[in-house]
Amino acid sequence: MRAVVQRVTSASVSVDGKAVGRIEPDGQGLLVLVGVTHDDGADGAAKLARKVWGLRILDDERSASDVGAPILVVSQFTLYADTAKGRRPSWGAAAPGPVSEPLVAAFVAALRGLGAHVETGVFGADMKVSLVNDGPVTLILDA
Repeated sequence: MRAVVQRVTSASVSVDGKAVGRIEPDGQGLLVLVGVTHDDGADGAAKLARKVWGLRILDDERSASDVGAPILVVSQFTLYADTAKGRRPSWGAAAPGPVSEPLVAAFVAALRGLGAHVETGVFGADMKVSLVNDGPVTLILDA
């Protein structure tokens, strides 16, 4: 699994013009874009959730777990794009929906199990993501 983690002061995701997930923390929160590849499993989803929850990237080197910061999770298969040849990305490394959807759900469930308040997008939908990146702080994590 791969995640792009952004420290935000607000973030939302909408589908067909309607907000389906939104965080407006009193301070900072995290926007996490999550991609899944073919050999990922539930253990990797749990490991990635623990890593995101404990990352010390908020003010004063605190983590989301330290301050109860909310997290917005959005699935994004394009994180596994292969751009090595030509100008058209290949999506072969991204797991298909029947594989990736349950693993994104497992990632969200693992975060919630750790105590996180998590909002989400809609898997497979055409989503519009809005955010105010704070810092900016953006990290790429591979599980």
